[in-house]
Formats: sequence, C-alpha cells, structure tokens
Amino acid sequence: MPAAFEPTPAPGPTSAPGPTSAPEPPRSAGAAQGRAHARRAQRGGRRPWSLRTRLVVSAVALIAVVCAVIGTVTTLALQSYLQGQVDDDLRASVGRFLNKPGPAGELPRDDVLFVASPGQPIGTVGARFGQGGEISTSGKSNDSPMTNDIDVDSRVDSLTGGQRKALAAVPLDGQVHTIDLPGLGGYRAVAQWDHREGGIILAFPLDQTQETVNTLILVEFCVAAAGLVAAGIAGAAMVGISLRPLRRVAATATRVSELPLHSGEVALRERVPASEADPRTEVGQVGAALNRMLGHVESALAARQESETRVRQFVADASHELRTPLASIRGYAELTRRGREEIGPDTRHALGRVESEAGRMTGLVEDLLLLARLDAGRPLECAEVDLSPLVVDAVSDARAVGSDHEWRLELPDEPAVVHGDDARLHQVLVNLLANARTHTPAGTTVTARVLWGGPQASPYPSPYLAPHGLSYGAPYGLSYGVPPGPSSGVSAGMSPGTGGPRGHRKGGSSPYAPPYAPPYGSPYAAARAAAGAFGPPQPPSYVSLEIEDDGPGIPPELLPHVFERFARGDASRSRGAGSTGLGLAIVHAVVAAHDGQVTVDSVPGRTVFGVHLPVHPPTRPSTRPSTGAVSKPFTRP
Repeated sequence: MPAAFEPTPAPGPTSAPGPTSAPEPPRSAGAAQGRAHARRAQRGGRRPWSLRTRLVVSAVALIAVVCAVIGTVTTLALQSYLQGQVDDDLRASVGRFLNKPGPAGELPRDDVLFVASPGQPIGTVGARFGQGGEISTSGKSNDSPMTNDIDVDSRVDSLTGGQRKALAAVPLDGQVHTIDLPGLGGYRAVAQWDHREGGIILAFPLDQTQETVNTLILVEFCVAAAGLVAAGIAGAAMVGISLRPLRRVAATATRVSELPLHSGEVALRERVPASEADPRTEVGQVGAALNRMLGHVESALAARQESETRVRQFVADASHELRTPLASIRGYAELTRRGREEIGPDTRHALGRVESEAGRMTGLVEDLLLLARLDAGRPLECAEVDLSPLVVDAVSDARAVGSDHEWRLELPDEPAVVHGDDARLHQVLVNLLANARTHTPAGTTVTARVLWGGPQASPYPSPYLAPHGLSYGAPYGLSYGVPPGPSSGVSAGMSPGTGGPRGHRKGGSSPYAPPYAPPYGSPYAAARAAAGAFGPPQPPSYVSLEIEDDGPGIPPELLPHVFERFARGDASRSRGAGSTGLGLAIVHAVVAAHDGQVTVDSVPGRTVFGVHLPVHPPTRPSTRPSTGAVSKPFTRP
C-alpha cells in the first residue's frame, strides 16, 4: 500500500493565544551555573564588594576610628581641664567665705548675699546648715544687674525643697563633688564645717563648661565628617589610580578567556604590558606570572595544534588513499561473484562478505575523510536552504529502509530558511534518523519536526527538560536541555498499510489552502503574543530540527559520550547493523560548522535529538510543497 499522511495531534505556536505558547529554550551549563551563583548571592543578602570599594571603605573606617579616638580624648581632656578650673574657683570662693570680714568689713556678712557678691559666677548656690545638719538658709544668684549694695538682695533666688534636699546630701568632707540640682542641672559642690556657725555648702554651675564641651564635640564631628568625605573621595581616586595596572592585567586575562581555545589554531598574542609586569611591585608580579602562564599555554596550544594537524592530515591522506583499493576490492568481489564460472556456496558467501565488509570500510573511510575536512575548516557550500523539504526527503528515505517503524512529520506553515550546506544538512538528518532506526526496536514511533526557537538560555526551568539532557554546539561545547519550542503547522504520520494520501492543517482549515496562510503555524505567533496584540512581531533567531522516538532511551552513562567518535551503545549490535560509531560525531561536526548547536535529551520511553540552526530570512520563493496532501517524497534541488 502507498504511504499516507495521517493526522497527528501536535502542539503549535497557535495552540494558545497568550504568551504561554512561547517556547522555553534549553539552558546551557554555563547559564545554569551563573543562575545558581546568582541565587546563592541573593541568599547571601548582598553582592560582594570590589577590591577598590573594600580598600576605600577600610581606609575611611580606619580614619573614622582615629578621629573618634582623637575627638574622645580631646573632649575628655578639655572637660577635665574646665572642671578643674571650676573646682579651683570653688575652693577659693569657699576660702573667702570662711574668712570673710565682720559686719563692718567690705563684704556682706549675710551668708546668702555672698553667692551674689562680685566674682561669683551666675547661678552660684549657697546654703548654711546648723550643728544638727539642717539647712537654715539657702539661695542662688541670678543674672539680674546690681546697681548698688542695696539691690544685692534682688540678685538671690530661693531654692525649692528638692534643691535643698540635694544640697543636704553633699558629704561634709571638704571635697568637691558633682551633684544634680532639680531644675538647675549639674553643679560642683563643696560642704565644709564652719566651727563658729555650723557649716556651709557652696556650689558652682557646670552649664558653661558643658556648653563649651558640646561646642567642641559639634566642631569635631563636623570637621571629622568633612574630613571623611574628603578622604573617601581622595581615597577612591588614589586607589583607582593604584589599581589601574591591576585592571589592565585583568583585562588581558579577560581577553584571553574569551578566545576560542577549544580547537583550531590559536594565536595567543595577548600579553600584559611590560610596564605592568615589573616584579618589584605586587601587581607587576601578577602580570609577570600571567605572561609566563600565557607563554606556556601558547606553547601547549601550538603543540596540540601541530599534533592535531598531523593526525588530521594522516587520516585524510589514509582515507583518500584507501578509497581506490577498497573500490577495487568491492569491484573484484562483485565481478567474481557474478561471473559465469561456477563457484561453490562457501566461496559465494565469502565473496559476499568481502563485498559487504569492503562497503562498510568504504563508508568508514568516507566518514573519516568528511570529519577530517570539517576539522580542517573546509568551507561549506552554503546557500539558502528550506529545511522542510529536507525533512520530508529524509523521512521518506528512512521509511523505505525501516518499514517496521512508524514515521511521523511535524512541519511549520512558513518556510524554515537557514543559510547552510544543503547536502551536509541532509546528511545530518539521515544520520539522526538512521540512529533512531538502528537503536530502537520494531514498532517504535519516530517523529521528525521543525520548530521555531533555539538554544537561548532561559532564566526559568523548562517543564520539558528531562534529567539527562545534554547539548553540544559551536563553539563552547556542553549545555543542558532541549528546547521544546512551538510546534509546527502541519502534522502528518507515515506508516505502512494506511489508506490513501490525505493531509491535515492545524486549526481545521482545508488541506488545500495556501501553503503559508497565517496565522496558523506562523513563526512570529509566539513573539507577537508575548509582545502584545499591537506590538511588532519579532522574528525568531533559530530554527530547530528534532528527531524524537519512544524507544528504550540512551543509558545515562553513555549520554555524555554520544557525540564522541566511535561511541556505541551496544558494540555487538552496532557492528552487526553496520554502524561505524561516527554518525553522531558527523552530526555534531556539521552542526558546529553551521554555527549551530546539537542537543540530546533521553529518558526511557523518550529520546530527542535536536539541531538548532541560526535563521536566515528568505529572499527567494520557498521550494517546500503545500501543507496539504503529499503523495510522494520531495526531491532535493
């Protein structure tokens, strides 16, 4: 029965009108590590400070500590000095009071009036207590002007009960004590016995002393703050100038780290300037060590490149030289087997085996020669290529060889045009389909699809990622994940024994509608939905090819090595099936030559190989057929 296309449900970019239909691309290993580091930094609470910031902050903090110590010592010294002056004046005043003249003398005989006498500071407090310790008289001088001796009484205020009680608590030992009078503040007071009349208490206020100390503290704070600001600005400038050589060393190391050192001839000419490589300075020691390391790395890379060149040249020469004798062996074996002379069954079987093994050896030689050419950087014959016809051709060929498998197609409505080598991309598809056919049992469903989207790193974990996803690409190697991407506009199945040809367009439209009628399957649908109904559509940057099967999957221990050369999952079965172990290595090399990325994601029951190629906008009419019914395979131009 002829092959038929059967409807197969497939999600697509138009399956949901909102932004949720946008694809979630795979996450690379570097991007995943970067996001993990960012999450750890966020959990840490703050970003790490740069060396310049740490040095400036440390210097400013040290200056602040020094200023605080100096200010504290200065303040305490001034306070002690001023308080000492108050104490000396207080003792002198007490001495004058105890030795004052009689009623006919120059000074007033009244004890209370003594606090307002000339020479006493404003706010002086005095009190007289009797032999029993009770205060008999007390008063405080005020700031009223004195015009004559009679007016002296108006310059003395009475004390409250609480103030008198605080005065009574001063020890009668003749020493100066600090007391706090309610409503008046701090005082320095002396209580001393007057053997003739009991005892006296005299106290001088500390408000002027404290005001002077407070003024000093304010001045110190302002000067220190201005000094710290100036020190921070000057320190930042000086540290920046001092670290400039280190930044140049770091810039050199950064430029070296961005060079593609993984393969090919590497010209490692970056060096730290001689002015920053002086071993007499710390930065110069770092620069000199980096220059020595770069010299060793350059020598090692040159030796590696020379060795790889010799190996590639040997493989290319050997492969080229082996093609002719292998062709001769196959020709002679076939000629002998088909000759007119009678040969026995054993000889015929042996000749068949010789011919078969010579063919397998020829395929191996051709693969090695192709890999050698790709490794040598041979230019590809690039042109605009629509991937949809390539996929249909490759699936048709695979169905012809593997009729015991079920083959399905999922294609977009619009042309998936890339800039590449038509023959090499067709070989990529053939190798991936052959790999799925060879390593899966009969009855396995193999789906080939074309998706819009590629290997852009996603900040969110994709729900489609399986635990064992790997990807290899140009030029940086490994990353994790497979891009789920939006689905195609046409979904079709190819299986043996089905009915006549029929097609299916997503959304229920006619299979004979124009081939790229929007909006169904449009590669811009997801971007348009994400940007808003009135936003301009943003074209995708990648087209992805996926080969998916529901076979047993790839063993986890083999998954990191699937794209290595001569890698086999089951050596006995692979050799029996004619596998050389180079098919996936060729896939990786060809995709890398197209600046693309190849991915693999495998769990039991689902294995997906993805090829992600940069988009090339179409400048000519596409050669892909209508998205309606297809009755025969396409032929590649």
